[in-house]
Amino acid sequence: MNEQVFANPLGTERVGKLMIRYAIPSIISIVVNSLYNMVDQVFIGQGVGYLGNAATNVIMPLTTILMALAFMLGDGLHESKLWEKPTR
Repeated sequence: MNEQVFANPLGTERVGKLMIRYAIPSIISIVVNSLYNMVDQVFIGQGVGYLGNAATNVIMPLTTILMALAFMLGDGLHESKLWEKPTR
């Protein structure tokens, strides 16, 4: 069997390179999500009115916080040793 073992880049790469590799996609996703929400506010304002905008503006910070926690826990569990089978 031909198995290749790759080194974990988190332990071998430079911190600056890792920041670019992992932070840039996160920043792009946050910007796209913000643009989506701004366009959504325009349509809600035209269709529902100011009460619809008020409701979405109240819930938006809660949604962002819950999404950040879900990403943090999901990525943390994925990268942790919890998913590996114990070796004897």
